[in-house]
Amino acid sequence: MAENNKFYVLKEKAVPEVLLKVVEAKRLLESGRVASVQEAAEKVDISRSSFYKYKDDIFPFHDNVKGKTITMVIQLDDEPGLLSAVLGIVAKFHANILTIHQSIPVNGIASLTLSIDILPETGDPALMVDAIDETEGIHYVKILSRE
Repeated sequence: MAENNKFYVLKEKAVPEVLLKVVEAKRLLESGRVASVQEAAEKVDISRSSFYKYKDDIFPFHDNVKGKTITMVIQLDDEPGLLSAVLGIVAKFHANILTIHQSIPVNGIASLTLSIDILPETGDPALMVDAIDETEGIHYVKILSRE
């Protein structure tokens, strides 16, 4: 039977609690704060079997993303300087813009599509997306793909 390798990007609030606990247990193990899977599982209140069942299937958005391309669509107000602010955030995180396309604004709102190369020196991409999303004048940010 072929393994299903579809990927989804979810906001944290949509992820079941057990999966978030698996991520936390993995973080504890990687940081060296716990010595065993058993100890990590106990600390986050999950069973070892849950850890082993999901450990290879869940990881924070920023993990394994270095050297990859993220394409996102951003809906934003048609205000002077807003596009520049978005590009400034990308620059602040030391990511590289590969493509950029902004639609002609309709009713004062435009859509921006950005393809961004995540470099080894790029900061946490999840924080970059959050910073863009929290900028005044941004309606939403959606990740279209991660390659």
